[in-house]
Amino acid sequence: MINDLFDRITANKGPLGKWASVAEGYFVFPKLEGPISNRMKFKEKEVITWSVNDYLGLANHPEVRKVDAEAATEYGSAYPMGARMMSGHTDLHEQLEKELADFVNKEAAYVLNFGYQGILSTIDTLVSKNDVIVYDVDAHACIIDGVRLHPGKRFTFKHNDIESLEVNLERATKIAEKTGGGILVISEGVFGMRGEQGRLKEIVALKSKYSFRFLVDDAHGFGTLGKTGAGAGEEQGVQDEIDVYFATFAKSMASTGAFIAADKEIIDFMKYNMRSQMFAKSLQSVLVFGALKRLEMLRNMPELKDKLWENVNALQSGLKTRGFDIGSTQSCVTPVYLKGSIPEAMVLVKDLRENHNVFCSIVVYPVIPKGIILLRLIPTTSHTLEDVSLTLDAFDAIRERLDGGIYKRMSAGIKAS
Repeated sequence: MINDLFDRITANKGPLGKWASVAEGYFVFPKLEGPISNRMKFKEKEVITWSVNDYLGLANHPEVRKVDAEAATEYGSAYPMGARMMSGHTDLHEQLEKELADFVNKEAAYVLNFGYQGILSTIDTLVSKNDVIVYDVDAHACIIDGVRLHPGKRFTFKHNDIESLEVNLERATKIAEKTGGGILVISEGVFGMRGEQGRLKEIVALKSKYSFRFLVDDAHGFGTLGKTGAGAGEEQGVQDEIDVYFATFAKSMASTGAFIAADKEIIDFMKYNMRSQMFAKSLQSVLVFGALKRLEMLRNMPELKDKLWENVNALQSGLKTRGFDIGSTQSCVTPVYLKGSIPEAMVLVKDLRENHNVFCSIVVYPVIPKGIILLRLIPTTSHTLEDVSLTLDAFDAIRERLDGGIYKRMSAGIKAS
């Protein structure tokens, strides 16, 4: 018997999809409007916005807007046409790659069209069926999807657990010895949900004991960590030991695109074998030109990162002083862990947005364990200390209502479809 392909889809909407009838347009797929900044519009009301990854406030920085407008006038939104290998290669792409490589202290770099697609394709290109992948169990979905493409063996190690990593490196070593392959270890510079830095220093120390190459996805660390902003590897003093460094333009650079950086031999191989770039249109020059300006500002305006961390420290220290659980974040990402059901989380967030004018992201099961509500705040350079103070007061108020059972009573009629 053959079933209709869509039977499964209509019968099981998925752990998040089943809430669509009561959540869409408000809790998921919300519409933030107006210029990207610390204050934006939601449902026609001004809210303090803690859910935009514009870490350094570049999205609407006047210098950036000016350059973006100039680039749009000069290049339009189409140039260059075609994939890089065929007709989409320009001097601008080469210049950006050279400057990115210099910034993150690598021999060479390769600009990619998108972050998600980029890391997925990087993993796919680096390994063959004889190789073994060992990766952190809490890795981002883009890494997991990249690993799923791998036809060989792959193992997870417990989140930031070096002993677990060693156990799996031993397993991987035995397999690689039989297949004649190699080992790729993958971690993140900053884990975007919890805010913890990957234990890069401890991982590279294992190179003296095991033979492997190390790939780091530093989407949230690039531009925010390290003396110069070069990321988590610089912060931990091990940038030279990261074999392939990946970062996106979608966070600190407030744009679209990504890049990998490594030894020139590795980058040359990636250029000639990465299918997602070989068979996809080149990143448009308007975005490449804008990225050059943003990178210049990362290099030459340290006050942007200084202001970011002033806000980060004010928010995180304020939350801890008031007794909130923010986990073990070591980055700008600021999680606040509360206890409650999904319906309680919906009522809580509506109260936060409607009555306190504070907008932050809500994360619930299955992304995190059942019974936990994670409110994820992203401080930026654009925020003010007044924003921090108002938000801290708002969090005091919602915690009191949550602990008092008010949200539980109010959420009694909310059910998944």
